[in-house]
Amino acid sequence: MTVEATRENGLLCYCRPGFEPELAAELGERAAQAGDAGWARAERNTGYVQFFTPQGHALAQALPLRELIFARQKLRLLAELRELDAKDRITPILAALFERAAFGDLVVEHPDSDEARPLAGLARSFGNALRPALRKAGLLTAQQDATLPRLHVCFLAGDHVLLASGHPRDSSPWPSGIPRLRTPPDAPSRSALKLDEAFLVLLDADERARWLRSGMRAADLGAAPGGWTWVLTRHGLKVTAIDNGPLRQHVLDTGLVEHLRADGFQWSPPKPLDWMVCDMVESPKRVASRMAQWFSQGWCRHAVFNLKLPMKKRWDETRECLALFEQQSQRPLRIRAKQLYHDREEITVFAMAAQH
Repeated sequence: MTVEATRENGLLCYCRPGFEPELAAELGERAAQAGDAGWARAERNTGYVQFFTPQGHALAQALPLRELIFARQKLRLLAELRELDAKDRITPILAALFERAAFGDLVVEHPDSDEARPLAGLARSFGNALRPALRKAGLLTAQQDATLPRLHVCFLAGDHVLLASGHPRDSSPWPSGIPRLRTPPDAPSRSALKLDEAFLVLLDADERARWLRSGMRAADLGAAPGGWTWVLTRHGLKVTAIDNGPLRQHVLDTGLVEHLRADGFQWSPPKPLDWMVCDMVESPKRVASRMAQWFSQGWCRHAVFNLKLPMKKRWDETRECLALFEQQSQRPLRIRAKQLYHDREEITVFAMAAQH
């Protein structure tokens, strides 16, 4: 059997299954804005999108992962290998990487889709076999080197592999772009993981240390049953929890929480706060407009909020909501948005006043 090997130039991005059209639309629009006439290949529920372009390196620089909303991971495509022989997948991979500089690490993975999930065992065992072969061929450093690009081997099927590289400063450090967070036993709800992941993905370590300090004050709009409030208290913040519904007693018992039975769309703080967070279930434009009011009135310095997306035209709705939020805030903002692993039909937005 002859392996079908194709050298590729472009991007490989992972996403939440079902959101491939949104990611493809985002990549296409942002590439066009950067002067790139590339094209996307996407199939719904596969968990990944390929974007082909003759300007691979330039496009990778023009579209940093932090600025992509629907991409969990962004990699540079190197090659596609089809019809791999199960008895020897290593030889054609080494051939496809011939004359490349050594990589600093190896990640063998698969997209986060129902179809690809059974490949997890193969990915683990193959990584153990491929690693020494790469080192012997001079394609992988003897020790992990975080300053060099990582080699990603993405199994789409047992005989079908994509080869890609990830730059340490412009790619997710987690396999498949998914941080593996566990729900603590005392978390009031699974939604706590969404805010934990937001702080982990949307802020870097230095920003978390500076902007999430004990004694800071925050508001949680639509707080019940208290998942996001509980996350804030774990960082030592004093929280005003706004919701007509009840909070879990152990959240109140932290001594850091004041629960006000009020409407999150109506309540405003008596003085400016360090943080506002919001996970209210409401139309995304209404939420975006209300979040903008918090910044236009100077009620908070930092915010994390979710925008629940419709079933259709989700990329269009995302662009419109973020533009509305930025316009109505009436002040310079730093905005980062991402569809996180623990999000569902929504995106999570971090915003802060630009002068901070």
